[in-house]
Amino acid sequence: IGLDAARQELEEFIPHVKNISDSSIKKMAGRDLTRFKEFKKQGIAVKFGRFTQKENQQIQKNVDEFLALTGIDSAEKLLFTSRYPEDKDTIHRLKTEHHFCEKISEGIPRPWRLIYYRARKMFDPNNYKGRYTKEEKEKLKKYQALYGNDWKKISELMSRSNLSVAMKYSEIKSTINYGPWTKEETQKLLNAVKEVMRRKLLSENPGCVFSQDQSDMDFWIDRELLYKALPWSEIEIKVGSRYWRQCRQKWNSILTRKMTGGQRFNRGINGLKAKINLIKRLYETRAEDANEVNWDEVSNAIGDVPRAYVQAQFYKLKVSCVPLWRRKTFCEIIDYLYENRLPELEEKL
Repeated sequence: IGLDAARQELEEFIPHVKNISDSSIKKMAGRDLTRFKEFKKQGIAVKFGRFTQKENQQIQKNVDEFLALTGIDSAEKLLFTSRYPEDKDTIHRLKTEHHFCEKISEGIPRPWRLIYYRARKMFDPNNYKGRYTKEEKEKLKKYQALYGNDWKKISELMSRSNLSVAMKYSEIKSTINYGPWTKEETQKLLNAVKEVMRRKLLSENPGCVFSQDQSDMDFWIDRELLYKALPWSEIEIKVGSRYWRQCRQKWNSILTRKMTGGQRFNRGINGLKAKINLIKRLYETRAEDANEVNWDEVSNAIGDVPRAYVQAQFYKLKVSCVPLWRRKTFCEIIDYLYENRLPELEEKL
């Protein structure tokens, strides 16, 4: 299949396909297109975003079955072959002979690349190794000074995952302010968000009226773009005194205040109504996992607020109201809130 034809066929399943490189399109045409068509026949849509508990279990099953089929010793050897140079050739041969790409993605309606990255995160023994010690933080600073942002090399030296060392360095690279946001910091954040949003608009709409000469002009954009997939590491650099998580949290709080007209949405009667509506809406979705919930629809239904705000409120609810919530499934948490907490909130209202 030709490149243009592949891109055209993939567009049915991946709306943002026009932004994907030619080399990635070629790979997806081979690894994903047939799978996507099969899922379409079954009435299953291609998914993006966070992986559900079911999908994680399917990845676990796929990896276990592939290990049993090939006799490869461990998931680490399978997914991080470069760590085992003496076995590399044998593992690559087995992966080719037994169709690793097809096997690892079996039963999961997502692009192969995302499934592979998720599997690597799940089975990397260098993940989830607890807090960084003072010694580790000093090592991280030293290695970054030596190798720049070569997180792959640094992760190998520190026996931590790529993502872990990159995110930790983001937090410790400079003196970070943990106190209340100043007016100057807030303005820097607003300017940074405005700049990246304008650039995004211009890249997606080359004929847009906004240009460098009109950099100070206010502009309108789709509301949901305001809190989806913003480049927080770039925004962090522009703000300077806060790391990326703080920037994201502050931006979400600004959006919540703007969308609710400045009223304290989580206090008093408004807060009670919001909690009641949230529990009811989540119960009505019949979702088996939090990642199956359409949080945008839920946020619109309970008060026209950002999805991140609603997700944060749900987290507070389950932590404060559901006994042993860590041991419960998403369904069990929602059922408990609906059967036990909801009547109390309605009576209080």
